[in-house]
Amino acid sequence: MDIPDAERIKQREIAFHAVHPNPRQAETAALFLADVDGILSADIASPILLRISYDVLKTSLQEIESALTELGLHLDDRLFYRLRRALHHYTEETVRANSDCQTCESTCTEKLFAKRYELIEHGCRDDRPEHWRRYL
Repeated sequence: MDIPDAERIKQREIAFHAVHPNPRQAETAALFLADVDGILSADIASPILLRISYDVLKTSLQEIESALTELGLHLDDRLFYRLRRALHHYTEETVRANSDCQTCESTCTEKLFAKRYELIEHGCRDDRPEHWRRYL
């Protein structure tokens, strides 16, 4: 089923909590989302407000917010923003279901978290061959 661009391309605002060690959370989020597949633009409106445009068939607001939370950024959690996010999540899920978009087969989320995994410094890499890992 073909969906017109007006329904497929979404423009949203992501508000961050003002009290955070990183006072420029919107800039950090924009840099992180710049290379993500499905994100068309990420513009900084203020140090704590990010305006994004994305293709809902490739990624959703819920996936984006989940990745930003994993990055350590704090979304504004006031009632107005929670209600607005819940409404956006519901409408995007409906659009994806109506277009036969299989969210479980989507690789966009996996790529988003894989990029985050590559950026962080940790000791979770095992250099042993696969057949050695099974014995320990």
